[in-house]
Amino acid sequence: MKKTLYDLTKDEWNTLFPIELSNHNSDWRSIFKSEKKRILKNIDARFINKIEHFGSTSIPNIKAKNYIDLFIEIPKESLFNKQLIEEFTKLGYVYFEVPAREDIEAYMSFGKGYNLEGEKEQIFHIHMCPKENTMYNQLKFRDYLIENPNRAKEYEKLKVELASKYKNDRGSYVLGKTNFVKETLNLYAKTIK
Repeated sequence: MKKTLYDLTKDEWNTLFPIELSNHNSDWRSIFKSEKKRILKNIDARFINKIEHFGSTSIPNIKAKNYIDLFIEIPKESLFNKQLIEEFTKLGYVYFEVPAREDIEAYMSFGKGYNLEGEKEQIFHIHMCPKENTMYNQLKFRDYLIENPNRAKEYEKLKVELASKYKNDRGSYVLGKTNFVKETLNLYAKTIK
């Protein structure tokens, strides 16, 4: 039986897809817009409230993994909807449920561009949930970094350090950013009071 992405162990994922940062690429915005247009053309509109570019590729002038992160806000009743999952699968996406953890509710995630030989094409990550999910705070994090370039450069510095230390350990790389993200969201909260 042929191995699939679902069959990969954590170690295999980390070896095939190491953490590698690239200088900011001005094409990332247009790549996002093109994929957003493709999704809106092919997915039933009742499932989608909005699609936004987030993650480091959406923040000007900082290094990022060459992955385009899309945040798709969906109606609450569409969470884990089988028809919605099927529609994204037809667009070439692989579905993963992100389980609930400490301070984030479970949500839907999709990836495209991965293959068993390593990266060969543009990678897209979709994070999909209702507005009420804590994951929605990632848009606030993005907005704060766009408005505060010095803070964005601090984030870049942290990412470079973590990528060097955890090149083949995605989990530790992500966890290493947690406190910075929380501190930044606290700064964001102070700006809207």
